[in-house]
Amino acid sequence: MDKFKYVLWWLLVNTQGGENRVKILNEIFKKPCNANELCNILKLNYKTIRYHLDLLEKNNIIITIGEKYGKAYFPSENLNELKEYFNEIWVKFVKKVDKGG
Repeated sequence: MDKFKYVLWWLLVNTQGGENRVKILNEIFKKPCNANELCNILKLNYKTIRYHLDLLEKNNIIITIGEKYGKAYFPSENLNELKEYFNEIWVKFVKKVDKGG
């Protein structure tokens, strides 16, 4: 497994906040969004969204275009290459939520 796959697993599965990051990435895969749009879609606090976006950007999982409040978030090239792997994590996450835990 390459280094980026380890980082993705660590951020999405092995750390507190991983569930929110999975949800954020799932939305970004559907359509590039800004932080405010993600707040409205996911019903999460703006500061929470910004924290996770900053962490994902710092780890080269997402990229941005634009500035300030209009800044849009997109999957990085690294993440696009691991879309199938992300989907595996997403399916495990959805199953976990469906089981109530």
